[in-house]
Amino acid sequence: MTRASVQQRRNEHGAVLSAISNGMVALLKDYYGVGPTQAKTYYHDDLVVCVLRGGFTRVEQTLLDGDRGRAVIEQRMAFQEVMRQRFEAVVQQATQRPVIGFMSGNQQNPDMICEVFVLAPTDLVEESEIRAAAEARTEAANS
Repeated sequence: MTRASVQQRRNEHGAVLSAISNGMVALLKDYYGVGPTQAKTYYHDDLVVCVLRGGFTRVEQTLLDGDRGRAVIEQRMAFQEVMRQRFEAVVQQATQRPVIGFMSGNQQNPDMICEVFVLAPTDLVEESEIRAAAEARTEAANS
């Protein structure tokens, strides 16, 4: 592989990472009214991890200050599940690969959001499991 082709692959990989980070920040900003102040995305093999910092709303910060952090975490987890398809779309568009797994986590001190995506193809999941999960999501959406 030539230096030029190695550099081109690095540039393309960097563009994918930036697209995911920027897309996740934009979604959170659009729906929360404030967005994370920092974002960093990792992408290797069939795994994408996006770590975001900052962006608590005034209501959330008030709850945190009043020792109601559990309520903030629960609300954010519910929000992230509702946003699942939008988050997956950001990753799918950037990587040009289907998302077959999405997990989300939050913590308060230091404040961090972690979004984890598993992409197809992968040797972690059988093709029959992927099909069954897709059928179940379609069935649930049509109910």
